[in-house]
Amino acid sequence: MKSIRRLATSDADFEARFAALLDAGAARDPQVEKIVADIIADIRARGDAALLEYTRRLDGRDVADAASLRVDADRLVRALDDLGAEQREALEFAAGRIRDYHQRQREESWSYREADGTLLGQQITPLDRVGVYVPGGKAAYPSSVLMNVIPARVAGVGEIIMTVPAPQGELNPLVLAAASAAGVDAVFTIGGAQAVAALAHGTDTVPAVDKIVGPGNAYVAEAKRQLFGVVGIDMVAGPSEILVLCDAHTSPDWIAMDLFSQAEHDEQARAILLCPDAAFIDAVASAVERLLPGMERAAVIDAALAARGAFIHVRDLEEGVALANRIAPEHLELAVDDPQALLPQVRHAGAVFLGHHTPEAFGDYCAGPNHVLPTASTARFSSPLGVYDFQKRTSVIGCTPCGAARLATSAATLARGEGLTAHARSAELRAGDDAGKRGAGD
Repeated sequence: MKSIRRLATSDADFEARFAALLDAGAARDPQVEKIVADIIADIRARGDAALLEYTRRLDGRDVADAASLRVDADRLVRALDDLGAEQREALEFAAGRIRDYHQRQREESWSYREADGTLLGQQITPLDRVGVYVPGGKAAYPSSVLMNVIPARVAGVGEIIMTVPAPQGELNPLVLAAASAAGVDAVFTIGGAQAVAALAHGTDTVPAVDKIVGPGNAYVAEAKRQLFGVVGIDMVAGPSEILVLCDAHTSPDWIAMDLFSQAEHDEQARAILLCPDAAFIDAVASAVERLLPGMERAAVIDAALAARGAFIHVRDLEEGVALANRIAPEHLELAVDDPQALLPQVRHAGAVFLGHHTPEAFGDYCAGPNHVLPTASTARFSSPLGVYDFQKRTSVIGCTPCGAARLATSAATLARGEGLTAHARSAELRAGDDAGKRGAGD
C-alpha cells in the first residue's frame, strides 16, 4: 500500500502543501485537446461515415451501417422485463425517489400587472431535445441514466436521446433497463468525443440536441468543453471527490469505506478526511491499511489515495468547515454528532451528507437528490444537476399606452446617453398618442 499524505493546519508549511494537494491532477492535457478537436471536426465534416469509423477503431465494433447503432426499442423494454426481482425493485425504488425529489424543483411561469396595466413576467419552457451521455467500458452506470434522464423528463423535455459506448458490442442490461424505466426516447451505442460531437452537430442518423448532460472520461469532458456554445452542457466534470469532516465519534471502518467509495472510481479521484482528533486519524489510517487488500478495486483505490488523498488534522470542527469551503468539494460528509449546527456554515459543496448514518453512497443511488455535482472546486459557483437545467426562462414585457408613455422618457434618456439614437426615437414614438397603431392607408 502506498502512503497517504498527512497535513496539519498548525504546520508552518501547511498552506504550501494544501495548495499542492488541490493542484494535483488539475492540468489539462494538450494532446487530449488536439485529439478531441480533430474528432469533432471529422464528425462535423463526414457525419455517419466518421462515426462508424471511430466505432470500429475505438470500440472494436464493425457495424454495417449507422442505423445499426440505434438500440431497438423492444430491446429496452425486454431489458427491464428480464431483470431479476431484486434488481428491478431497487431500480424502480431509486427512480421513484429521484422523481419525487425533482418534482419539487419544477419552475412555473409567472407574471404581474402594474397599476398602468403593464404586464411583466417570466415564461418557463422545457428544452426541445436533450442528449444524455452514459459511460461504458470499464464500468456500467445505470444510476447515471436515472439521475440525468429523470430531471429532464420532469422538466417536460420533448425528446431525450441517450448514447452509451458498447465496446466489442457489449451492453450492460441494467443500463438499458434504466433507460426504459426513466423514459429515454432513443439509445445509440456510441461513446467518447465522437458521441458528443454527433449529439452537438447531428448526423443523418443521430439527431442534434440542444443540451448534452452526463459524465464521461477526459475525452468526453474535453468535447463538452469545446462544444459549449454549439450546444448547452451541464458542466465539465472532473474526477470524483469526497471530503469527510469527522468528530471522531464514527467507526474508523465506516470512514475508511466512505473514502474508498469515491477513490474506487479512478486513480485521479480525491478523498480527504478532516478531523480534530489525531488519534482518530491514526485509527482511520489503520482501517484503510487493513481493509484495502479486500477491495475488488484495491489498486485503483490505492493509487487515488496516494495521488490525491489526504488526512488533515484541524484545530476544531469550525476550522474544518472553513477548510471545506476552500476545497468546495463535490461531496461533503459531516460525520459529526450535530451536523445541523455546522450546516449553516457550509457555503460551497455539491452535496452535504448529515451525520454518522448518511454515507455518500446513498446520494449516488437512491436518496433522491441528483448525483451529478460540481467538481474541482466549481461548487463555489455551480449547482447540482436539476430540473432547472432543462427549463428555459423567457422574459415577458407588455405595455399599455399609459405604461409605454411612462417608460419612454427614461428609456430615451438612457439611450441618448449611450449614443443610441434609434433606441431613443423608438421609445419616444410610443410616448405620443395611438397614431402609431394606424396603417399606412388610414
